[in-house]
Amino acid sequence: MNDLQELLLDLQSPAIALELGGLLLCLGLAWWISHMLGRGFSGPSIWFGRRTVDGVLFPALSLVLTYALKLGLLKIQHVPVLKVALPVLVSLVVIRLIARVLASVFPDSNGARAIERVVSWMAWGLAVLWITGWMAPVLDELDGVQIAWGKTHITLLHVLQVVMTSSLVLVVTLWISAALEDRVLRRAVTDLSMRRVLANAMRALLLVLGALFTLSTLGVDLTALSVLGGALGVGLGFGLQKLAANYVSGFVILLERSLRIGDYVRVDGFEGSVSDIKTRYTLLRANNGIESVVPNELLITQRVENLSLENSRMLLTCHFWVGLDADPVLVQGLLVQAALGAPRVLADPGPSALLTEVTPQGLHFSLNFWMDDPSSGQAPVRSGVNLAVLSALRGAKIALGQAPQEMVIKR
Repeated sequence: MNDLQELLLDLQSPAIALELGGLLLCLGLAWWISHMLGRGFSGPSIWFGRRTVDGVLFPALSLVLTYALKLGLLKIQHVPVLKVALPVLVSLVVIRLIARVLASVFPDSNGARAIERVVSWMAWGLAVLWITGWMAPVLDELDGVQIAWGKTHITLLHVLQVVMTSSLVLVVTLWISAALEDRVLRRAVTDLSMRRVLANAMRALLLVLGALFTLSTLGVDLTALSVLGGALGVGLGFGLQKLAANYVSGFVILLERSLRIGDYVRVDGFEGSVSDIKTRYTLLRANNGIESVVPNELLITQRVENLSLENSRMLLTCHFWVGLDADPVLVQGLLVQAALGAPRVLADPGPSALLTEVTPQGLHFSLNFWMDDPSSGQAPVRSGVNLAVLSALRGAKIALGQAPQEMVIKR
């Protein structure tokens, strides 16, 4: 007789009220403890969730208290209600653990939500098999299905055990790394880039240790991994050398702090602010919202212009041609005054206009000026200066000249 059949037979028994009352008492006590412990926490938490009941602590405490109640009541009566409640609570603990950890480590990932849904269906399915008594027959059938791989014979049950154990170790590892990053690194390391490289290194180390622990627990010979390590080294030396170079370059960038999150840079003709530095690539976001994925090797081997100056200033140059009959001194004064009237052009140091070339087509002036906040873009400032200069020259009735053809091609 399974737990569900036993529950249906005992529904008419007066003793079932004691079980129901005890179960409700356990749930209420678990909620009260979780509520009291979670009063000092703000925001979503793995232990307490957003509303106390959707965290890990509430179902875990309910499971412990219900199991203790079951051990106590077994001495005086049958406990079919508690036998059904226990697998439900176990499934709820697993679902809450995986959901909260994935939401904390990958807050905006659609893949994390998909994994959460798959785990939920699997957990509730196992709970149903447990309650209906079909768990043992299903496990026996899975143990009877053998998979031959060369001279190795493994069962489907062993494969599922490896997958489930590895998944549990992975979730716990991510939980530990997220907790260490939030509680230790966030307080000990103020630099965002250094905190990122330490977090990535710590997470990789914990994942490797977790994988080795899982393999050793399941009886896998770890000495066989030396062959895999040699093959991986050969692969890195040939087919994966670019990938390895990007990963190494990512750690070099984070350690040297040559680029930091928030810097405004120009790489291969693309300008944008560094929004994130991954171990393989760096994300640059332009002012128009376009994101560029730049391999880290490119940031190491090629020139990168960091436009984020400490004094938040940047020198720009605009070129103008006027007719040969124009007064150079008057033109210089007009260019300087026009630049000073444009937005975001600094008065200290002030603009300067230089006569750089005299050609049969006209006089060539270079207008140099400093702007602030280069991360907000250069194009609006250039446009403002050009409009102001054009208006000043037209007001003074100074005719524009023509740039030499070779100058136009060069620019």
